[in-house]
Amino acid sequence: MNLLNKATSYIPERMRNQIFVSSWSYFNVPLLFWVRPKIIELTGKRIEIMIPLNKRTKNHLNSLYFGVLSTGADCAGGLLAMKIAKESGQKVSLVFKDFHADFLRRAESDTHFVCEEGEKIENFVKKVLNSDERHNRTVNVSARCLNKSSNEWEDVAKFKLTLSMRRKC
Repeated sequence: MNLLNKATSYIPERMRNQIFVSSWSYFNVPLLFWVRPKIIELTGKRIEIMIPLNKRTKNHLNSLYFGVLSTGADCAGGLLAMKIAKESGQKVSLVFKDFHADFLRRAESDTHFVCEEGEKIENFVKKVLNSDERHNRTVNVSARCLNKSSNEWEDVAKFKLTLSMRRKC
């Protein structure tokens, strides 16, 4: 175990994940850093992140701006794939090839982005790592808000992102 891993092993995994996302986004995707996603859950099977509704993220109708909704979907789908690829110990090139969104209703509170396709993404990453070619796979992400009147979670958007990956040589 290297010194960095030993030093960080005392930090709870959720906090390590949050530090990773914050620092990585600060240097690589400043827009993601700006909206401040919070990791609720990140396992090999599922990811749930939350983006707060606040002055930075809302539009003129006091709902989450559609660009922020898209950023949350990108983060949820991409971060799960990054985690699985990182655990493999090999480096990959990861981008989204295309993006489809169905906006179902306004997101008028903090919004949770959920992707439950960890097993499919893990199999996809294995396929990518055993090949020298770029491969594509669709990843589904849903955005949910707590409905204030019924106190139940409701989908506000559904996303389909095509994850495109290639093993780095």
